[in-house]
Amino acid sequence: MDPIKILIVDDDVISRMLLRTVLEKEDDLKVVGLSPDGERCIANIPLQNPDVVTLDIEMPGMDGIETLKRIRASWPDLPVIMYSSSAEAGAEITLQALDLGASDFVTKPAGRSIDVFPIDAMRRKLIPMIRGLAKGTEKTSSELAERQARARQSWNKHKSSAPIDIVAIGLSTGGPKALAKVIPQIPGDLAVPVVLVQHMPEGFTALLAERLDDLSELTVVEGKEDMRLEPGTLYIAPGGHHMSVVREGGAVRLATNQDAKVHFCRPAVDVLFRSVNEVYGANTLAVVMTGMGYDGRDGAELLQENGARVFIQDEASCVVWGMPGSIAAAGIPHEVFPLNDIAKEISTRVKRLGQTSSCQSKSA
Repeated sequence: MDPIKILIVDDDVISRMLLRTVLEKEDDLKVVGLSPDGERCIANIPLQNPDVVTLDIEMPGMDGIETLKRIRASWPDLPVIMYSSSAEAGAEITLQALDLGASDFVTKPAGRSIDVFPIDAMRRKLIPMIRGLAKGTEKTSSELAERQARARQSWNKHKSSAPIDIVAIGLSTGGPKALAKVIPQIPGDLAVPVVLVQHMPEGFTALLAERLDDLSELTVVEGKEDMRLEPGTLYIAPGGHHMSVVREGGAVRLATNQDAKVHFCRPAVDVLFRSVNEVYGANTLAVVMTGMGYDGRDGAELLQENGARVFIQDEASCVVWGMPGSIAAAGIPHEVFPLNDIAKEISTRVKRLGQTSSCQSKSA
């Protein structure tokens, strides 16, 4: 199999060289170009034909945002991973890049020498991301197709009529752009709360919540310790913290912690799903959308075994089908929907099976 070809775009020569050193230690990765600015990136893409571009946001002249716009205009399907600072300003620009079609992002390491460069962190985060994005949406294997067929048959046998009291969502790579399409389509008078994990570092999830809140009828907030769950509100797990739900008397509240990462993630979807299973069980609608890896698979299996419903995003509309695909591959009973139908399906199921209590929308 040919190696994955990577074009590195960064104005800092040390960063370019350190990143190339890390990537080329992998037998299946090959750095085909080092571009110091956006202009040369655009010139080099047709010459070097990369499978993935890593693109620094802060560059003189044509910055990362303008370069991304030019890439998307000429190569709409080329995966682009943004390099971002972890500062608040960097987070805002990164979310803008995701809106413009960046595939994902990593925060730029502070290390300036190979001795302090976070090689292990890069291997855990960036290298699997490159592999997942380069793989793209390949055709489903016959074995996976058979598993999906068995899962659908099993779903038909396990359909539940239990009321839906909560919607729990998990996603990762490609998630912010997907959420910007789904969440604004959910009505503000949704009769149940929504809890969500999007794999993001600290400082990014608050801005994501603000953006979605501005776009949506739902109230969207970053989850905080001891928040009480309310209908018509979406709670996003805070970056760098696991989020779970706990019942206290007649109320359900959020709990957060910084326990060990799960699947190299914090927040982790499985942590949230396990807690939702304990509190709500069969009265849950779990949704797993675009994302790399298999976070959410184990929690979805627990929920389904308890009688909950499980939706996954279809392969064609995912940036990376890893997370939903892992549920299909495991044979967990589920239903599959394209991105454009997910909001409608959530709203319809909650309205038909959800609580009868009403809540006011933000616009009311």
